[in-house]
This record gives sequence, structure tokens and C-alpha cells, in this order.
Amino acid sequence: RGVKVSRKACTSGRRLAGHPDAPSWAETCHASSKAPAAMAIDAASTAYMLVCTALVHLMTPGLAFFYGGLVSDLSVLSMMMQSFVSMGVATIFWYIVGFSLCFGESGGFMGSPATYFAMRDVNVQESLPFVDGIPGLLFVAYQGMFAVITPALMTGAFADRFRFKPYLFFIVLWLIAVYAPWCHWIWGGGFLAQWGVYDFAGGIVVHVTAGFSALASLVVVGKRADAQDIPHNVPYVALGTAVLWFGWFGFNGGSALATGSKAVAAAVNSEIAGSVALFLWLIIDWIRNGRPGLVGLCVGAIAGLATVTPCAGFVQPWAAFVLGVVACVVCYACCELRKKLKFDDALDVWGVHGM
Repeated sequence: RGVKVSRKACTSGRRLAGHPDAPSWAETCHASSKAPAAMAIDAASTAYMLVCTALVHLMTPGLAFFYGGLVSDLSVLSMMMQSFVSMGVATIFWYIVGFSLCFGESGGFMGSPATYFAMRDVNVQESLPFVDGIPGLLFVAYQGMFAVITPALMTGAFADRFRFKPYLFFIVLWLIAVYAPWCHWIWGGGFLAQWGVYDFAGGIVVHVTAGFSALASLVVVGKRADAQDIPHNVPYVALGTAVLWFGWFGFNGGSALATGSKAVAAAVNSEIAGSVALFLWLIIDWIRNGRPGLVGLCVGAIAGLATVTPCAGFVQPWAAFVLGVVACVVCYACCELRKKLKFDDALDVWGVHGM
């Protein structure tokens, strides 16, 4: 009594069913069709998750400003539009069939599209069998925000090389072929979850899939004819970073799916890791270039926030500090390696998010 059990919580960090030290209630995590009746809706957790959903939703416009400021003045509108249009296309896909592919009854590779097709058996009066304490529709909405921002993350890699119409098809195809399987395998009770893969808030499901998909896309789109990596509007970059960081409290903190100590740990650890990486990236830029740079500072913050995401709710603050250091060193090195290998990842999506 009093224990909140959710498929995402169990498969993203709490002890999994089948582990020797797993408590008996963990056995429900990977068998949603056999799950017990959902617990009553908790008002505090519902209010908290509503706020977190809004915060994560705000991250996509923040990403639009962040990327828009980094590209040239000729590309800013198309870059921002690619982020905003994902809010429309990905959301429609998510509510029709995307959620079911991720969290529906497992078919092995992904969930069954029929389980929650067009929000069937999802309402605001009760929770879903595998997520207690919040309305089922709220869980769908929160998870949908992750599906919206993930394709938009990739746009920074192929800036100036993707026409708008093909990009619309790309969003849907990528969500089906990449996002839905990985989400189901880790958060939806799939085989990776059963193997014991932990991902608290999307380090793998969001950042790694977007980062490496962005790298793979460069094979198709090729290099820019006139590659210019000079930001046209640094204040846009700073504004986007501020909005993204603000939204990250909902991104990581909300992944606890309830109020409580885990949500607090996730939010505080996110702040620590982001701040440490921000400052160290600034120092490295200062030493190498002879002066500190606002763009490097912002990129460092994003690297730290992305790196702590998969374990934000599981580690102590000192570990978040260490992760901030590791994030800065590794991501900075990967961004430099990308340049040496002549990968035209325009905004270092692979180096900052994938790695």
C-alpha cells in the first residue's frame, strides 16, 4: 500500500521483475495486461505532472530558438519551422497510434497499434494499469512531449540540407522505425527492460536515438555546399538555452511520474550537472580561444543536462557533479573529433546528445 508502480518507472530505474532482489510488486511491471486495478488518482501528483507536461512542451520552442540562433541568418526561419512543425505532426501521430506502439501490449519489436489506438481505453477518470496515481490521459500527454522534441533534436545535424515536405514524412517514418521500438524496449516493458536497462528520463530513448540517427542521416544528406558555423544571433542561443533548461526540470523531474523524493533528486541533479558542465566548457573555451564565449557556455549546459538525464533520479548530488565534469570533457572531445573526421553535423547533435 502506498507504492506507486509504473511501467516507465520500473523499466527506467526501479528494480525490475526477475532481478534477485526485486520486490514482489515489481512483477507487475512487464505484464500490463495482467496488472492489478489502478490506484486512485492522486491530486498532488496530477497537478505536478500537468506542470511538468507544460514544461516539456515548452522545450521544443526553446530548441527552435537555440538552433535558430546557431545557424546563419538565411536558415533561421526554416530551422525554427522544423522544430515547431514537429509539435503538430508528432502529436497527431502520437495520439492516433504512437502511444500504442510504445506502450501497447508487446508484440516483441514494438507495442500493438490496436491496444490504445486513437486513445481507446484511455480517459481522465482513472490511471492506466501500469501507471498509478495520475490519469491515463495525462501520462499519454506527458510521454507525447518526448515524442515531439526527439525528431526536432536531429534537425541541428542536417541544417540547410532537408527540404520541408520530405522532412514531414521523415518525422513519421523515424518515429515508427526508431523511436517507437526503442521506447517500447526500454519503457514499454520490452526485452531491454527485462535485461535490466535503466533509463530514467530518456538518455537512451531520446538523446542517444536522436544523436546517432542524426549522424546516420549525414550519410544521406551529405555535406553543405557552403558550411558556415558562425551563429547569426547569440541572444537567440542564450534564450533557447534558458527555456530548455527551465523545461528540463519537467523533463527529468517529471519522469518520476509523481511528487516525492525521486522528483526532487532528478531536478536537483539536473541543475548540478548542467551548471558544472556549463562552467567547465566556458573554461576550456577561455583557455583555447583566449576569451570566454556565450555560445560555448550554452552548449556546455545542454551537454550536462543531456548526460545526467538517464540517471537523474537515481544518483546522489556528488555523482551529478562528476557527471557534469564527464559530460563536458567527453562531449567537447566528441565535437572536436567530429571536426577532424569532417562530419558535417552542423550543430553537434551527435557530440552533445548522442554521446
